[in-house]
Amino acid sequence: MSAITTANRTVKNPIIKDVVTFLETVNETNGNHTLITVELAPKGGNDLHFHKSFDETFTVLEGRLGIQIEKEIIYLNKGESATAHKGQLHRFFNPSDEHDTSFNVLIQPGNQGFETAIQVAYGLACDGLTNSEMMPKSFYHLALLLYWGDTNLPGIYKWIEPLMRWLAKRAIKKGIDKELMAQYCIL
Repeated sequence: MSAITTANRTVKNPIIKDVVTFLETVNETNGNHTLITVELAPKGGNDLHFHKSFDETFTVLEGRLGIQIEKEIIYLNKGESATAHKGQLHRFFNPSDEHDTSFNVLIQPGNQGFETAIQVAYGLACDGLTNSEMMPKSFYHLALLLYWGDTNLPGIYKWIEPLMRWLAKRAIKKGIDKELMAQYCIL
């Protein structure tokens, strides 16, 4: 089962109930940027993390979006933006109990790995290969998602980064990366 179709460029996550639409891919912008739209369910969001190779700019299209950058939490309304620069801890969340929020995310420079990580993560969720908190059941899959998405975790999790990098390299040697991309990546 594929989580994305070429007709609509959209992936849906049945677990966290959000929808991502790829508006412009790294290949379409010659590496300049990746642009996606996210429709986030009430109380949806992600955990604190950071990226070493790209900035993320969040621009609200509908509803209200909470953004935490380092220790500061801000609330954005329609038309407002905030940027998490390389190396800054950040997360986003929908503060509403009742309403979805939609927002664009501009990744600069564009990042093929980020695009791959979204498609594979949502595909794994659709196929029941993650737990109820979106954690892949396979450590190889988890390691590849962190590697592709340049996703780095704070605190005690930073101590497992060397293990995750090693597992990602083993997964690549075993061809697991190619299998996942062939199964879930269309863009």
